Amino acid sequence: MSPDNELISASPRPAASGRKHPKPARRRVSAVFAALAVVGFSAAMIAPMGSSSTGSAAADAPVTAFSLAAADTQNITVTVEGADVAPMTRGTFEVYVKPKPKPKPKPAPASSDTEGQGGGSSAPPRYTGGGSKEDWMTAAGIASSDWAYVDYIVSKESGWNPNATNPSSGACGLVQALPCSKVPGNGYNPVDNLRWGNGYAVGRYGSWSAAYAFWTRNHWW
Repeated sequence: MSPDNELISASPRPAASGRKHPKPARRRVSAVFAALAVVGFSAAMIAPMGSSSTGSAAADAPVTAFSLAAADTQNITVTVEGADVAPMTRGTFEVYVKPKPKPKPKPAPASSDTEGQGGGSSAPPRYTGGGSKEDWMTAAGIASSDWAYVDYIVSKESGWNPNATNPSSGACGLVQALPCSKVPGNGYNPVDNLRWGNGYAVGRYGSWSAAYAFWTRNHWW
């Protein structure tokens, strides 16, 4: 063995196992990177296909009442307790109500005085003077022989009240002249009323006695 060979043989040789360890580590790193590359490429290819299929499915979905209701629910505003909620502005509308016509005023009822005058515009003044029935019959021109008949009829008709008035018919005075306007002068004046009654008894029945007979049978004259 030469000195050179001695030097070579004397220098330590690396162990055989020290040369083999780096190779498996490099292989594992390369395998990891290769796997990641395959996964990334696959994801890049699948993503466009998934989005396109989802979009087409949404576009091809039929429009139903449920889908419309679901879309409307997206516009609902959800508030929490204590939050200010602005009032909703609504449209206004006008309602026309036809006014009721005003009732016509009722005419005032005619007074008994007006009825006693046969619907005249004014009633004659009531009698306020004195006198007795004998005085009134004398002044009216009635014969004393007829006073008993006159007294009976007048007592039944008015009770010798010069201002007596029938509220339903409007007859007035001692003999209840109907209408009261027929009496010349004042229907409530006892002399005027008896004077008209004297002409009525003689003209209609012929005499006071005949008028008395008719009244007793019919209770009117």
